[in-house]
Amino acid sequence: MHRLLRLALWSVLAFLLTLASAWATLALWYRLPAPEFVRFIVAGLFALLGLSSIGAICTRWRFKAVVGFVAILLAVVIWWNTIEPPRNGPWAADVARQVTGTFDGDVLTLTNVRAFAWSSGTEAKQQWITRSYDMSKLRTLDLFMSYWAGPEIGHVIFSFGFDNGEQLAWSVEVRRSEEGAFSPLADLFKSNPLVIVAAEEKDVVGVRSNFRGEDVQVYRLNASPDQARALLREYVTDANALAETPQFYNSLTSNCTTTVLRMMRVVGSAAPLDWRLIINGYLPDYAYDQGALNTSVPLEVLKTASHIAERARRDGLSPDFSKEIRVGVPSAVP
Repeated sequence: MHRLLRLALWSVLAFLLTLASAWATLALWYRLPAPEFVRFIVAGLFALLGLSSIGAICTRWRFKAVVGFVAILLAVVIWWNTIEPPRNGPWAADVARQVTGTFDGDVLTLTNVRAFAWSSGTEAKQQWITRSYDMSKLRTLDLFMSYWAGPEIGHVIFSFGFDNGEQLAWSVEVRRSEEGAFSPLADLFKSNPLVIVAAEEKDVVGVRSNFRGEDVQVYRLNASPDQARALLREYVTDANALAETPQFYNSLTSNCTTTVLRMMRVVGSAAPLDWRLIINGYLPDYAYDQGALNTSVPLEVLKTASHIAERARRDGLSPDFSKEIRVGVPSAVP
């Protein structure tokens, strides 16, 4: 029994050392401020340190090996905590500005609302505008899913609808540089800041459906006007805080999906933790199970009607884009 217990403890220690080694190796590779070959050497040396420490667990050198490993790991952690997100940089045009907002009674005024006119997946006539919205006329809340890497991974956009037909879309994105690209693995390691974009639908949705070839879907949410207003106020609060204090984008903890828990709570659900909050391509299934969608209609019917690509391309990003892409989509409340 004593031998089995000792083996179990060694196994747990080896597992913890493996996780710590993997994290520190990748952190050094992605964020060490040095040329690529230097990062390769330093990260490789730490990986070797981890492997040798794991190998020493079953020897009489285990204590010294683990203590040495922890000491060096601690130095990496201290360095890691000194890395802060940049406030300024050569950002890509579509994430160059952070939206901010102010309230005057029921009137919300947003600065830096994106209203790009896209001509391709990467080229657009740039326009950033200041626009006011009457919160008392906010009526609906919709969920867009834009699938860019198969059915498991999608980008989440929430859109707020007003009684004059205007839609205001919000998208949490990676603030990548002009030459940068999105990498879910790299963005676990403080590679890019976070940005919250408020935009016209024919901009932030249209570029995905009409030019980037993504499978964009729209779902009407069971949210009352008061619930939609509460969520919009939270978005504005988060955007203002982000403009004041930059944060890093994180593929797991600070991304387009982490707003889903907030959305579910705003519309009245307990929002239990679920694997579909990580594998976010299945968020419509999760929302349906939590009663956030129209459950009088089978989920497969909702999914079939949700695809907007054909309607979006037929519309061609006209002023009626938001109306046309919702034709045939079941309403939120039966």
